Amino acid sequence: MSAQADAGGLKAQIRADLTAAMKARDTLTTGTLRMALAAIIDAEVAGEVAKELTDLEVTAVITKEVKKRHEAMGIYRSAGRDELADKESAEAEVLQRYLPQQLSDDDLAALVAGVVSSMTQSSGEAPGMKQMGAVIKAVKAKAGAQADGARVAAAVKAALA
Repeated sequence: MSAQADAGGLKAQIRADLTAAMKARDTLTTGTLRMALAAIIDAEVAGEVAKELTDLEVTAVITKEVKKRHEAMGIYRSAGRDELADKESAEAEVLQRYLPQQLSDDDLAALVAGVVSSMTQSSGEAPGMKQMGAVIKAVKAKAGAQADGARVAAAVKAALA
């Protein structure tokens, strides 16, 4: 299989789901997927040379879109606009379908403990708060898109404290 054919897997799935949502006249899903595809296309043409995004890069774009929805939801709730917050929440749920399953807190804690123990074995001493960045980097490399950066940082900080 060529890299070009593999690169459009998630994007092609979103397009297919958009077509299905349009046929079903599902306005929420249609609008959300259109915005997601627009964000993906913007990311493709950003920079000096336009390029096809890999599934990992598409996942990163969708993750940013979900974060935007959660931020907007919080702002709308604090302003007393619950109907708009509910719409943002529904859009976030639609986008969550395209993201990998998130690690549970226990799984994340176990992953952090594994990284800390391997760093302890390699360096001879347990990493402290000064090495927090290195631990976070190693955990994020292992967890990939299955754990949000803020959750990883909080778990590492708790493990090193």
